[in-house]
Amino acid sequence: MTDFRTEMDSLGELAVPTDALYGVQTQRAVLNFPISGLRPWRAFIWSMAAIKGAAAVVNHDLGLFAGRDVDGRRYTAEQLSQAIVQAAGEVCAGTWDAQFVVDPIQAGAGTSHNMNVNEVIANRATEILGGTRGRYIVSPNDHVNMAQSTNDTIPTAIRLGCLWRLHELLTALDELADALADKAVAFDDIVKSGRTHLQDAVPVRLGQEFGGYARAVARDRERVARAAAGLRRLGIGGTATGTGLNAHPEYHRRMVQQLTAMTGLALDESDNLFESMQSLADAADFSASLRTTAITLGRIANDFRLLSSGPTTGLDEIRLPAVQPGSSIMPGKVNPVLAEMLNQAMYHVQGCDHTVALAAQAGQLELNVMMPVVAHSLFEAMQVMIGAVRAFTDKCVRGVTAQREKAEGWLGKNAIVATALNPLIGYLTAAELVKDAMKRNLTIREVAAERIYAGALRHKDTGQPISLADVDAVLGDLRKLTEGGLGGPAGGG
Repeated sequence: MTDFRTEMDSLGELAVPTDALYGVQTQRAVLNFPISGLRPWRAFIWSMAAIKGAAAVVNHDLGLFAGRDVDGRRYTAEQLSQAIVQAAGEVCAGTWDAQFVVDPIQAGAGTSHNMNVNEVIANRATEILGGTRGRYIVSPNDHVNMAQSTNDTIPTAIRLGCLWRLHELLTALDELADALADKAVAFDDIVKSGRTHLQDAVPVRLGQEFGGYARAVARDRERVARAAAGLRRLGIGGTATGTGLNAHPEYHRRMVQQLTAMTGLALDESDNLFESMQSLADAADFSASLRTTAITLGRIANDFRLLSSGPTTGLDEIRLPAVQPGSSIMPGKVNPVLAEMLNQAMYHVQGCDHTVALAAQAGQLELNVMMPVVAHSLFEAMQVMIGAVRAFTDKCVRGVTAQREKAEGWLGKNAIVATALNPLIGYLTAAELVKDAMKRNLTIREVAAERIYAGALRHKDTGQPISLADVDAVLGDLRKLTEGGLGGPAGGG
């Protein structure tokens, strides 16, 4: 059975588990919000603890800590500050993750999460000073939360938490783009049928398709980095409404400097503390960049599934690595599971973004109280995207192989290559060749040859007879059709 201690807050007494580092306000939140069974992401724990550690340094340097007597013992301002810094550092390192127990779906603004952090750090700092849990030498509110409000710490923590994992995300996208680019080089000599509307189109190279994927991912990586720049503006020091009440005039500037030094992140001062507290637009902008990336990744996953379909009755132009059996009933079946995973993961990321968008517009007057669900959605989106992209890159893209014979075989049956004859014989005549070839299951060259021998294929402008050599000059090397320009004698190049 769990033993309990009794703690008191402004609402009265409440039993708290004896071994808990958290305190009474956290316990109330646990009882009030048994919603999802989820816990806060590490990014949210780390970022809040970083703020608390920085605040202890800044407030002490500003002379705002005072020594205090507890149970007949004197604790200096230096001791109190150092104990908070040490406790906050342990939280940042993940030592006390199990003590963060408030459901992400909680009261507005994030007061419950803020107090969970305050109480864990206060109790741990109390232990560091030789005290016991629940008998606070270091106060959760007066010391750990000094010069702060939930209203400025939570939006600051959202920004810091996203930036904390930004390098991981950008690296994962870089690695995916590089892997796709490597395949673009490896597959560059494979000429295949292009497809638009899922119907036959003019030839492309398999390498060109993969090069397009690589560039799309690289562009999305740039979008994410660009959007993240807006997160670097910190509104810490605005306290309750943006006025900075109860914070030293130097607190905001010094906090940005201290957080920069502690975290190694490039951070900026807010140019308007009211805007930084009222608006979650920077978070929504960053979330939108994740959504755009998710759209791109979902599209690429769809293409991988199409290109690898079959294998005997589908396109089968690429083969994906076989990482697990595909069916519980059909022996030997192998499915594109990594692409399917990526699709699902990116749907989830887009769902997180929709939550962020709805919550961001729900702000009222001096505060947006929907910050807890914004924080959880952003950190979850980053976690899912990082994990999904890494798995897709490592277990799928790097092992993709091309099916040259199948790709070139489909191209050999593609009548739409007649498009390259447009400059020579004109659109309408080329369309007649296509219809005839498809109806009779012949190649364009075979149909063109019949008409040439009958004297029925002529130049669209001069009316002069077209020779089979003219046709072969255009269609003889299909790779040239993937390089642009005008084919054959009609235009050169």
